[in-house]
Amino acid sequence: MSMFKKLLASVGIGAAKVDARLEQESLVPGDLVKGEVHISGGDVAQEIDEIYMYVITHYEREVNDNKVKEECTLVKYRLTERVYLQPKEDKVLPFAFQLPYETPLTMGRQPVYLRTGLDIKNAIDPGDSDFIEVRPHPLMAKVLEAVQSIGFQLYKVDCEYNRHLGRTYPFVQEFEFRPTGAYRSRLEELEVVFYLREGELEVLLELDKRARGFLGAWEEAFNLDERYVRFRLYEADLQKPTRVIADAIEQKIKQQLR
Repeated sequence: MSMFKKLLASVGIGAAKVDARLEQESLVPGDLVKGEVHISGGDVAQEIDEIYMYVITHYEREVNDNKVKEECTLVKYRLTERVYLQPKEDKVLPFAFQLPYETPLTMGRQPVYLRTGLDIKNAIDPGDSDFIEVRPHPLMAKVLEAVQSIGFQLYKVDCEYNRHLGRTYPFVQEFEFRPTGAYRSRLEELEVVFYLREGELEVLLELDKRARGFLGAWEEAFNLDERYVRFRLYEADLQKPTRVIADAIEQKIKQQLR
């Protein structure tokens, strides 16, 4: 009977189960991911080689003129090494690790989730996935609010493969805005990319100019109508009114449109 149960456990029937329980499911980049992993023993004793946790997201990549989704592991955290689990035994293991500063925000349809698994030899490894809400860091929120206040409307947020602009990971998260006010005649769109670090936010603005006449059409054909602006904000800037940040951004945009 015991051998039969071991055989069933090897294909996942009556085997150990894992459940990660987050202390908070809503975080900002750089926060600690904290919680407990609950492991429930199955019908037979099992030796777990290691317990691992991944933070996963997706990004889009163009392959042969088609967009495909690719998975990206933002961080791998090994909770513990070998654990011996008796039949029906329950174990609770706490965990805490930092959510990377470059974790994309879960705006639009962008997923970020925690994948937890048990590595068991000669058996199907049981796993558990939990979605995490990733909110804007206060510095990011300041910029997003400022951009919208000067006449731009956010219409698309996605993660795109970009080895040139990506740093730790092969993608960037783009916040795409369309002009609704005075800039409608000058810009097609404004894209914002964030690079967050401890105590600092680097912001990249990409201005897609609207084509004007023969020269404008020529620039558009060779992607010369795009202009980049970079600036940084620091923790002290959180004390400034949004209007001050908005004025600084608007000044940089106007300089590029001259």
